[in-house]
Amino acid sequence: MKREELLRYLRGQGCVLLREGANHSWWQNASLNTRSAVPRHTEISNLLAKKICKDLGVPPVK
Repeated sequence: MKREELLRYLRGQGCVLLREGANHSWWQNASLNTRSAVPRHTEISNLLAKKICKDLGVPPVK
């Protein structure tokens, strides 16, 4: 999955960019107060995308 697709999905689920780290972007779901790191790779594996969604408390990407 493309990174931009995942970020678009996370924004649609109410997640916001918290901060930019050295190698990752940190995203937060403010309603659940959960955070997760999203790597800056162009392609993100489906398994990792599923884990990021789980960490943020949103339904997995389809």
